[in-house]
Amino acid sequence: MREIIVCTFLTLDGVMQAPGGPDEDAESGFEHGGWQKPVDDDEVGVAIAGWYQDSDAMLLGRKTYDIFASYWPTADPANPFTDRMNGMHKYVASRTLTSVDWQNSTLLEGDTVDAVRALKASDGGPINVVGSGDLAQTLMKNGLVDEYRLTIHPVIIGTGKRLFADGAIPTALEPVSVSTTKGGTVVGVYRPNGRPSYDSY
Repeated sequence: MREIIVCTFLTLDGVMQAPGGPDEDAESGFEHGGWQKPVDDDEVGVAIAGWYQDSDAMLLGRKTYDIFASYWPTADPANPFTDRMNGMHKYVASRTLTSVDWQNSTLLEGDTVDAVRALKASDGGPINVVGSGDLAQTLMKNGLVDEYRLTIHPVIIGTGKRLFADGAIPTALEPVSVSTTKGGTVVGVYRPNGRPSYDSY
């Protein structure tokens, strides 16, 4: 069975919206797009590259697909991510797209939850969910996430879409690996481990 891995960049207060640029996602009047680069460092890039070594596909929502499909096909070939992003398979979950043109892309048909369950049951390696906040929420609510790979950057911006928003399903997490880069970013890998337990001091 294939694993679904949520790979996300977060601020210290949990915001995942528009890390890559001011115009990436201004939904709900978001004014902090492009918050990641000023607090990024080389070690973060190394960690992210490692996230893709054992994965053979991405699962994307429509907004993230549109952003990636407009950038990566013509990205600098000297960028080590360019070949990887263009070459690996992309599964796209969307209620509005009728076709996908970026190479190696497949539009999921029917109900997203059913389609992802079928993907998990298929042959192949792990599938990375990149960005795609609305899709990630759907997957989490339906118990379809096998692992979280998170970079938590040293900046607080106060507003925006959060990965673990109000209404998130209470979940215990088992740390797989946690480290801190020279720039202060926490790189954490966690796996769901049932419901939280509660106790008193």
